[in-house]
Amino acid sequence: MQKKTYVIALDAGTTSVRAFLYDVEKGAFVYGARQEVGQSFPQPGWVEQDANEIFFKAAYALNACISRADGEIAGIGIANQRETVVLWDKETGEPVCPAIVWQCRRTSEMCANLPEEIVSRIKEKTGLLPDAYFSASKIKWVLDNVPSARKLREEGRLAAGTVDCYLLYKLSEGKVFATDVTNACRTMLFDIHTLEWDEELLAYFGATREMLPRVLSSDADFGTALIGGSRIPLAGAAGDQQAALFGQAALSRGDGKITYGTGLFLLFNTGEACVSSGRGMLTTIGYRVGGRTVYALEGSAFNAGSAVQWLRDGLEILPSSAESERIALSVEDSGGVSFVPAFTGLGAPHWDSEARGLLCGITRGTTRAHIVRAVLESIACSARELLECMEKDSGISLREIKCDGGASANNFLMQLQADILGVAVNRPAELESTALGAAYLCAISCGLMDVEEVARRRASERVFSPSQDRSKAEEVFAKYLFAVRRALFKG
Repeated sequence: MQKKTYVIALDAGTTSVRAFLYDVEKGAFVYGARQEVGQSFPQPGWVEQDANEIFFKAAYALNACISRADGEIAGIGIANQRETVVLWDKETGEPVCPAIVWQCRRTSEMCANLPEEIVSRIKEKTGLLPDAYFSASKIKWVLDNVPSARKLREEGRLAAGTVDCYLLYKLSEGKVFATDVTNACRTMLFDIHTLEWDEELLAYFGATREMLPRVLSSDADFGTALIGGSRIPLAGAAGDQQAALFGQAALSRGDGKITYGTGLFLLFNTGEACVSSGRGMLTTIGYRVGGRTVYALEGSAFNAGSAVQWLRDGLEILPSSAESERIALSVEDSGGVSFVPAFTGLGAPHWDSEARGLLCGITRGTTRAHIVRAVLESIACSARELLECMEKDSGISLREIKCDGGASANNFLMQLQADILGVAVNRPAELESTALGAAYLCAISCGLMDVEEVARRRASERVFSPSQDRSKAEEVFAKYLFAVRRALFKG
């Protein structure tokens, strides 16, 4: 009887750490373990986490998967929450302060006051727009405000990295200090053209090459982890959104994927062309596999699933998020109501942190069903805003969009998304696209799969084709854009 071969996908997200045991031969997850991770909010706009808690929860979830394997575990692949940054002592492995989470806005003023020449260099070299979202300003804040971090930097003992980097370091008992290109490119310190840390940006933000990790490919061999007395290869790593792009097999130029989570993330594969955006999109590295770097345009709406949660927990007009589909379908349209989900400002393409949410078009005849439908319409419309910018920036037309994340289970929203975009929405049979991407990268690194096999393995659960009559969808989108103009801080 042939021995089974597994890989483990470790998905270190913002609110939980999950590990999935993946059967390479069957092409299916066979077991998953989840541990919630806490957040703290010491001041308004600040978001922190305990890096040690992330590591301990990761180790627990990994051990749970290892105990369920009745065959060889070839390796562990890691996906993570990207821009969150950890600074620690290389000798002890202990963090010098809490991890600063990607959502944290403590450095907003710093980023708003960057010299124009630094702003220009950031856009040109990193493909990003200067924002507190990314890691560089968080690192500078720690160096400016935590004396022990400065002392360790001077002694050459300070390490700084994203969550994947910290997990690799801890799991390898300090032997591995590395990250992959998809995480490095989210720090605002990494030149996406040369694939190197940029000396000018390092100097401005107070970082040194010695305190930053080696940057490897997404399918790299990252060493080995010691877990439960066993040595297991650490193989493959990617940021969560890029892992989802890979897991969705959006591997060709013109492929795109939307992840519906708390926010909405749209990544658009531009192949080996590094496309600069003049419309507020981010240029990022999609993945680097087999020595080939694939780029993508990225756009995000800060609030998507959170808007549905607001209906449920804030307004208390939804018994559950899943009920939004049934309630929205109980009316023919939104009754003239439009919604802008700008609870924490508007992301791409507006980048207006002062914008706030707006519900407009309310009449005496407005019901909760109209409001619920308007909220779902806003999610679909925000995706179209992003896609239109990406197509204009790249000159590439989208063929279809692949979807994942919690809200992708909502059939009404997926059909609406197809109608609003005017292209088919393809929902996969396996909705855990981020973990699947990490599993695939691990399997490729271990020589168990190739990129062509990733494409062959993707299975669709359902394809939503756009309506032949686009007039209703165009009317919905036009009303949404009108509401957005009202929500913008400067009008």
